[in-house]
Amino acid sequence: MTHAAQVDTPAVSADGTQESNRAPISRAMIAVGFLLVVLSYMVNAMDRQVFPPLLPDIRQDYGFSLEQGGLLATNFTLGMALAGLPAGYLLDRFRRKTVLLVSIVIYSLGTMATPLATGLADMTVYRVVSGFGEGMQSAAIFAAIGAFFTHRRGLAFGIIGVGYSVGVFIAPLIGVRLMNTHGTWHAPFYLFGTAGLLIAAASLFLVRTGLTEQRVEKAVSGGTYEYMPSSAYNRNTVALAIHSIVSGVAIYGFLGLYPTYLITSLHYTSEQAALAMSLLGFGGMTAVLGGWLGDRINQRNLLIASLLAVSAIAACIYETHAGVGLQCAFAFLMGAFGLGFIYPNSNSAMQRAVRPEQIGRASGLFVTSYYGTAAFSGLLFAALVDSFGWTGAGLLQVTLLPLVGVAALVFVRPAQFNNAVR
Repeated sequence: MTHAAQVDTPAVSADGTQESNRAPISRAMIAVGFLLVVLSYMVNAMDRQVFPPLLPDIRQDYGFSLEQGGLLATNFTLGMALAGLPAGYLLDRFRRKTVLLVSIVIYSLGTMATPLATGLADMTVYRVVSGFGEGMQSAAIFAAIGAFFTHRRGLAFGIIGVGYSVGVFIAPLIGVRLMNTHGTWHAPFYLFGTAGLLIAAASLFLVRTGLTEQRVEKAVSGGTYEYMPSSAYNRNTVALAIHSIVSGVAIYGFLGLYPTYLITSLHYTSEQAALAMSLLGFGGMTAVLGGWLGDRINQRNLLIASLLAVSAIAACIYETHAGVGLQCAFAFLMGAFGLGFIYPNSNSAMQRAVRPEQIGRASGLFVTSYYGTAAFSGLLFAALVDSFGWTGAGLLQVTLLPLVGVAALVFVRPAQFNNAVR
């Protein structure tokens, strides 16, 4: 077995388009590069998820209402949505590594700027800027890794999902600990932002273009895709986009205000709420299993089963008012199905619903659809809480809404995926 892989590496020509050449990359450098990609996505998750457990203290400092706090908890996804389609365009035309590095710098600076906010308006801007960088990074990572590991795309996405879940797991614990130690919620934002900049610097030298610039049509040479729609925006991608919109609103509405629910409604301490959030991230580490299954069984059916599981778990969370131990178990299961199964399989299914040369656009479409309306999911959840209480809001947004996603998935035809056995 050889120790280096020959891959197509697009070079950027004078007019900005990609040209193909050959560049060797050793297995060791593949492993190092992939590890840095996973670590960068872990920091991405830490930047996102450090905000919710600190939100009660942030609201107290600024005098934000619950609706304003809910908006701030999830509005970074507006930036992610705005980045999705432009990033997809850039990824099909320029080096993915360049897009990846620039995106890490953007969201790290946005994270570090958050404590500098003087009020709702500029904090909103910093959160959206951070989300814009995170959206660019998500599109770049999944386009690059999806192309390189085209035959094991779901498993590769699952491993990246584990990195994300580790970030979700440790961010609340580190964030609350730093806040209590330094007496301010500012410290975690500076720490995580600095970590992102360091990873970007390391990636500049250690993530080789042989990993990030693989051309899928070469990796799956010999196949024909005449049975697939010629457009990247077809029946399958539209149905998957609707499912992604629904999933983003349900899951991010839950993530954004779950610690606030535990503290204000169930009267948990900040440490107990952080523990529950961490268990949610721990559940997301099942992404390896979720991605592995997505490579082997009907991906549409797996997504349907996962959405039904999210609905059932949400009913338990908001209807039973369980104690700390049981609530942590529910949080783990929500992380397993919401982050570990739904996210990687929705992403990889979107890429499989288009022809190989269109995966950049598919990656951008997923980011835009998943995160677009999720930007307002926290605001929606807070408004529902004001009208129906926590139990009613949880029933409407996290229990019943996923059923709309199930209905959309019924229209997906896996026989038209680019990995379908013909």
